[in-house]
Amino acid sequence: MSRRRRTFKRGVTPDPKYNSELVAKVVRSLMRNGKKTTAERIVYGALAELAEKTGKDPLEVLDAAIGNMKPKVEVKSRRVGGTTYQVPVEIRPSRQLAMALRWMVQFAAARRGTPMPKAVALELLDAFGNQGNVIKKREDTHRMAQANKAFAHYAW
Repeated sequence: MSRRRRTFKRGVTPDPKYNSELVAKVVRSLMRNGKKTTAERIVYGALAELAEKTGKDPLEVLDAAIGNMKPKVEVKSRRVGGTTYQVPVEIRPSRQLAMALRWMVQFAAARRGTPMPKAVALELLDAFGNQGNVIKKREDTHRMAQANKAFAHYAW
């Protein structure tokens, strides 16, 4: 934490094809070893497949799917008097998006035997329909927070 001046968030430049900041963030989360062109090819292929399978605007499907993936609460460890409690805390929107994208990339990469654009499209389709691995992970996170609701008074 700097004592000098407040830091500021730099904006994300929208992607060239869809002119969307959300698509640019998905590209960045998929990117490995600085290979942005490869990541863009994967995302654009996945969006084309989404448009083909749903018959809707791929940006609307992407937005709804990521909205379904975002967790609202998580547990954080707090040490109070020699005991560690799992305290449920609300998640700020930027972290919600980061967690949803991280989970999506993790589960898409875990789909062995399918090309990455197809795997990303399948994860997004599952999330759009409120099912799949990412939704299960979100539900587990919410369930953990619900189970530890008794320790919510330790949040500060």
